[in-house]
Amino acid sequence: MSSFLNRITRHLASNNGLGVTSEGGGSASSIPANAQKATVAAGCFWGVEHIYRKHFKGKGLIDARVGYTGGDKKNANYAQVCGGGTGHAEALQVIFDPAQVSYRTLIEFFYRIHDPTTLNRQGADGGTQYRSAIFYHNNEQKEIAEDVTRMANEHWWAGKITTVRIQAAEWYDAEKYHQKYLDHNPGGYECPTHYVRTFSLPEGYPAVEAKQEPAAPAAPVALVAPDTEDTK
Repeated sequence: MSSFLNRITRHLASNNGLGVTSEGGGSASSIPANAQKATVAAGCFWGVEHIYRKHFKGKGLIDARVGYTGGDKKNANYAQVCGGGTGHAEALQVIFDPAQVSYRTLIEFFYRIHDPTTLNRQGADGGTQYRSAIFYHNNEQKEIAEDVTRMANEHWWAGKITTVRIQAAEWYDAEKYHQKYLDHNPGGYECPTHYVRTFSLPEGYPAVEAKQEPAAPAAPVALVAPDTEDTK
């Protein structure tokens, strides 16, 4: 069975009525005024969301949502994106507090938790929808993403990184049953490339002390209720 059909079969079999459980529980007022966005794609978004939530829980992660971005079809759905015809990537968008965790740290983590050397592929999942990508939201994020990529390419991934760095495009939240999917479905499909690698940062990196991040992102953060439900 193909990876795509396997994923479709697993999530339909493990969800009764798609809703799974109520998300959220917080309020828009609990999002700090200086909150920023980070948007990345690293293959199947279930595993990417799960590992970011687990690692940064209580460490600056305010909310994390899976969705679709980088394509040319309005309001694409999961089946369309998985079919590879919309141009979208399965992606993760993190809302974070830069007073607790830096954008640089989030992007360094991105290069630790997937294989960025396989073009348009993670594990058995193949197609542009599974591409490795960083969608930066302003010029400072672009500079940091480029700097981290240079470091990771030279010191971690033997010069083989294929990750695309591109201006953030229109974002579409994935369907409700995809949000925190692996918390609601512990036996659900998870790409085997999604685990934390024990890379060390090279001596002297970063070469220049990172500038203080701006008080607010270039693009306003949507004031949606953060997802406060405990994760595994």
